[in-house]
Amino acid sequence: MEPYLSIVIPIYNEEENIPVLWERLSKVMAEAFADPAKPWEVVFTDDGSRDRSLPMLVEIAKAEPRIKIVEFNRNYGQHSAIFGAFAETRGRIIVTLDADLQNPPEEIPKLVAKVEEGYDVVGGWRQGRQQNDSFFRTMPSKIVNAVTRKTTGVKLHDYGCMLRAYSREVVNAMLLCKERSSFIPALANSFAKRITEVPVAHAERAAGESKYGLWKLINLQFDLLTSFSLLPLQMLSVLGVLIAFLGFALFVGLMAYRFLHPEGTVGGVFSLFALLFFFVGAQFIAFGLLGEYIGRIYQEVRDRPRYMVKKVHGAE
Repeated sequence: MEPYLSIVIPIYNEEENIPVLWERLSKVMAEAFADPAKPWEVVFTDDGSRDRSLPMLVEIAKAEPRIKIVEFNRNYGQHSAIFGAFAETRGRIIVTLDADLQNPPEEIPKLVAKVEEGYDVVGGWRQGRQQNDSFFRTMPSKIVNAVTRKTTGVKLHDYGCMLRAYSREVVNAMLLCKERSSFIPALANSFAKRITEVPVAHAERAAGESKYGLWKLINLQFDLLTSFSLLPLQMLSVLGVLIAFLGFALFVGLMAYRFLHPEGTVGGVFSLFALLFFFVGAQFIAFGLLGEYIGRIYQEVRDRPRYMVKKVHGAE
């Protein structure tokens, strides 16, 4: 029988969390999804882990035939790992979950129930995060959420929570998209008719270190901006018009000042230098944004695979 529910979990150096994760997840599946008419499966993606994560998952899979492990040949990143697992899922409902236990597996039934009500995408909205994460983690997340709401037009509170549920149709549509830079929550929204979110608990990372540093968060922001919106390019056009207008107004003002106060024109040289540096800085920002778009176009036209699967373990 085809699975009714598929749980997708990307793994990268999580050997300390895997035993507790599987203990809690298996308990949830046994209690909340015991109905034999609604079978389930769990698909892990080992995203090039360098610790004992893969051998530990393989051992678990030997005792549980409903587990499948997608082994990547190296690290490709969280979103590629999720896509790798998506390709192996068979369930009508697919739930993504992080391995760090910041979002408890016990919240999965809540999301599944919403999809069963007819929603295509159900996002988790982390509660109490201000007490658990530092300012340097919550502030970039707030920026990502604000930009995502603007670019997608879908006003959800928390796009950074990986505890999310999708219908089979939405996952199939996402698998047809071959672009390398993909922000899955925003991509899913572009194919969904009914979208909602539910409050979920949030805890501190059980063990290990976060895989999302400042640079990865910045790169994620660029993925979001350049993959789903032309807003940066449009802003450059507006900025160009504004700078041209200010330059013309400055020219008129300087001419008027020279005519009225010819002896005082030398005093404005340093102001002109300051304005010049501002305009040069604005140009470099514009070049950087244009370069970001061109670089991503270059990546896409090479048409290289998003990831390489070395082997699929379990669930033969």
